[in-house]
Amino acid sequence: MANSYLTRTVSSAGNRKTFTLSAWVKRSKMSYDYAYMITAGQYNSDQMGQFKFDASDNLNFSGYASNGSKEFRLHTNRVFRDPNAWYHVMVAVDTTQSTAADRVKMYVNGEQETSFAEATYPSQNYDTAFNSAVDSLVGLRKNTSTYFEGSMSHVSIVDGAALAPTVFGQTDSTSGIWKFKAPSSVTWGTNGVHLKFENSANLGLDSSGQTNNYTVNGNLKQSIDTPTTAYTTLNPLTHDSGGAKTYSNQNTTVSETADSWTTAHTGMMVTKGKWYFESKITYSNNQEAYVGACSQRTINERITNSHYLGQTTGSVGYYTNGGTYYKGAGAVSYGNSVSGGDIVGCALDLDNNFIYFSINGTWQNSGDPTSGSSGTNGISLPSGMTSAGLKEISFSVSPNQSTHQCNFGNGLFGTTPISSAGSNGNGALFEYDVPSGYYAMNTKNLNTYG
Repeated sequence: MANSYLTRTVSSAGNRKTFTLSAWVKRSKMSYDYAYMITAGQYNSDQMGQFKFDASDNLNFSGYASNGSKEFRLHTNRVFRDPNAWYHVMVAVDTTQSTAADRVKMYVNGEQETSFAEATYPSQNYDTAFNSAVDSLVGLRKNTSTYFEGSMSHVSIVDGAALAPTVFGQTDSTSGIWKFKAPSSVTWGTNGVHLKFENSANLGLDSSGQTNNYTVNGNLKQSIDTPTTAYTTLNPLTHDSGGAKTYSNQNTTVSETADSWTTAHTGMMVTKGKWYFESKITYSNNQEAYVGACSQRTINERITNSHYLGQTTGSVGYYTNGGTYYKGAGAVSYGNSVSGGDIVGCALDLDNNFIYFSINGTWQNSGDPTSGSSGTNGISLPSGMTSAGLKEISFSVSPNQSTHQCNFGNGLFGTTPISSAGSNGNGALFEYDVPSGYYAMNTKNLNTYG
């Protein structure tokens, strides 16, 4: 959400003792304090409550009196650092319970959290800030500028009931993974809210039936990346250590300001199938960048050293300055140079072990990604990406005083929508036509083709 949040002024108090907060969230910035999901009130002014991730990537639910003194706080020992995962986070609160530990129950992906670095429970019959007549915010705490970094879906506040997580999710019978379920038969209560974010023209629309609509602030964008179909992003935890990388736009954009090669990789990896993504490249100085793919082993080996794609036999990269490629040896001429603002497409065929590159929709070297085993004018993958035990492959980019705005199928370069969607996206949104048989790297496609 970056610079965006939603707010509503609660006009009349509901049930401040018994309620449920639930949200599906995808984090993009780790080790970041004040990653607020749902808050109520203003610290050291109103009574205040907050549900957030903190600087250690723990989950935190806490409340404070109007003078700023802490009234309760639950802080998990477990950390949550997967930038490609949608987490279902939830607290069920009922301060009328006689047993302290029953007054707040915290759940992640359907499992109750029971190990806490701190567990200070509210006193019995305590009236929290939630559902009181103060400002209710999503993605920010009032009077701060520390916005939630990432995506949210199906944010819910239930006024008057401490619900079970099975109201909002369920375990998939095949994979055993906790997955989204549309809440039904819920009595939402006076200040109940269900923000689906389905209406792009009104992202603050309340679907609970209580008409508790929120006001959108900032440049909030709707995304097709949802708990049902999660798209890959770059993973800031797996990049190598060189340079001064900056990640933004839910980890779809990476910049390198120094003259120091560095590489960033997608969180999702594939072992088979055919995959496609696009990167819009801009330069701040030298017109140098790489686009390509990398093996998991190379990522592990190189995480403490700067490297560019194609420097080893475990990766292959198209070099934008000169139109050459590397894969563990010297430069091989292949296509054209890439100017600032050009879009490089990458088609990875792991069934036949070839990779292809396009510039603004034109496949370089007259390559044909649909040619199958013949690999017409494609680049054969190096041994470090195809040998037994090495075939766990990510899409990767190497900026050098440049910026990659990657589109993994969500239809955006940074915050700018694609000009017009090409064909064969299969639900994903790319600028140019996707070669037949190739797919965006998302959970639905990995389950079917990966």
